[in-house]
Amino acid sequence: MAKMALGRGISAIFDDIESAYKEDLKSEENVVSLNIDEIKPNPYQPRKTFDEKGLEELSESIKKYGLIQPIVVLQKKDSFVLIAGERRLRASKLAGFTQIKSILVDLEQGKLRELALIENIQRQDLNPIDLANSYKELLQTHNITQEDLSLIIHKSRAQISNTMRLLTLSEKTQKSVVDGHISQGHAKILVGLDQTAESTVLNSILGQKLNVRQTEDLVKSLKNSIANRTTAKKIDKIDGLDELNNILKNSNFSHKIKNNTLTINFNSKDEVLELLRCLNS
Repeated sequence: MAKMALGRGISAIFDDIESAYKEDLKSEENVVSLNIDEIKPNPYQPRKTFDEKGLEELSESIKKYGLIQPIVVLQKKDSFVLIAGERRLRASKLAGFTQIKSILVDLEQGKLRELALIENIQRQDLNPIDLANSYKELLQTHNITQEDLSLIIHKSRAQISNTMRLLTLSEKTQKSVVDGHISQGHAKILVGLDQTAESTVLNSILGQKLNVRQTEDLVKSLKNSIANRTTAKKIDKIDGLDELNNILKNSNFSHKIKNNTLTINFNSKDEVLELLRCLNS
């Protein structure tokens, strides 16, 4: 699929959805009551997890006030496919309803995946890992760049890139994000660490209930420790430093050697010539 074609397709889908929500609710021409059991989930739904407490709260609200915003479905031959409103559908089932107010829209079958992904990307309650997978699927399926996607969903390329980097984390870390045990802020700090360091920091976050700032400090300390060990190993491998130090001391040069770096202070051209004679002798 061409890049520009995807953009036009998604824009057209949103036009249909907006029209269905705004115009059909006013006229009620396409608002119908459907049997919940006849509605099938969108097979391309990227959302994998749903907050049970949130569903229960929504269910209680629906019991008390009814379903204010209908779900959106696509009519097929013998059934209906859910396009938007899976939380509302699940909460209605939980509330014991057998019928649900729905808006029928006429969309091409090939747009179901794009619509499910975009509809979820626009939701604020989608967890960061599902969001990252949604970005990834759109990029791979339609061969578009992060810049193209940023124009379609109105998010910066940096936001998209940073979110997708979460997919480089271990399965355990990703699950901790999905389950809400660590925040996206925690997860971003773990990106780029090796497997051992990532596991160490994750266990510290979970075990000691570290906040994001404390996690940043821990990672900084860990990186400094690794850097110091690396420097120490390099110093141990260098031979001849003691001999060079003795030569310079005997010649009364003002100098110091630290971390494999030699610093010599010269006060005149004669001292430079004297050093050259010492080194050549």
